[in-house]
Amino acid sequence: MRPHYRPRRSMLYVPSCVPRFLAKGRELQCDSLIFDLEDSVLPERKMEARKNILDALTGDDYGCRELVVRVNGFDTPWGAADLTAVARAGIDAVLLPKIQSRADVENALRVLDAAGGGDLPVMVLIETPLAVLHAEEIAGASERIAALVMGTSDLTNELHVRITADRIGLLASLSHCLLAARAHDLPIVDGIHLDIKDSENFERACRLGRDLGFDGKSLIHPFQIPYANDAFTPRPASVDMAQRVIAAMAEAKAAGNGVAVVDGRLIESLHLEAAKRTLMIHDMIQQCWGGT
Repeated sequence: MRPHYRPRRSMLYVPSCVPRFLAKGRELQCDSLIFDLEDSVLPERKMEARKNILDALTGDDYGCRELVVRVNGFDTPWGAADLTAVARAGIDAVLLPKIQSRADVENALRVLDAAGGGDLPVMVLIETPLAVLHAEEIAGASERIAALVMGTSDLTNELHVRITADRIGLLASLSHCLLAARAHDLPIVDGIHLDIKDSENFERACRLGRDLGFDGKSLIHPFQIPYANDAFTPRPASVDMAQRVIAAMAEAKAAGNGVAVVDGRLIESLHLEAAKRTLMIHDMIQQCWGGT
């Protein structure tokens, strides 16, 4: 597993043009805060938003929350300056928008390196048809990539698909990007749900994303945090099973066997790996949040 791995059940976009939103993030039980300089900020407020982030990062501690900044694209007047400004700001990662190729990732990393951010991880937004088609190339562009994040709103618009509860118009793209992420041992986070009041379909989308194999959900409102956390937190029964699988395989190994049987099911090395991953996620959540 990549060294940048951590639970990302809930990744909340925070409009950085509003300082109180940045401060509110210190109280929210989300795994990651994405301080946004891009879509949620008007052009005339871009520089103000950038300053707000730098001011917030010199203030009170954000605890165990992962701090990410979504910068503007390189085809805008602000993209390169955003990267330079946050390169040594003490964040955990930069989220790169409008990435469509390996070259786009490499260009962004060169700017970060020149600004003194040579050790700073990046995340990549997959939000266009071309990015989906190039997902494997993008995922393999650098060991500094900490995660792929789906930009499903832009993708939905460019694909001309309808927004439906079963998300059928996006399933091919979601699955393709998931394959690309896993091929490079990368976490991948599902896109946002725009209808803030539609908690029923949001919960359904979280569970669909989980069942497809995603690691978490990106969010646009604090109301959505509990649903995402619940969907992507290992259940007690799963934790118990993982513990029993590990114990059974240890006994089998001691007896010179490569397989074991738990509850009538044959268990082998791949199940051991899955059990260890479940316990790792469980332990990380417990350490940070006490299981919330």
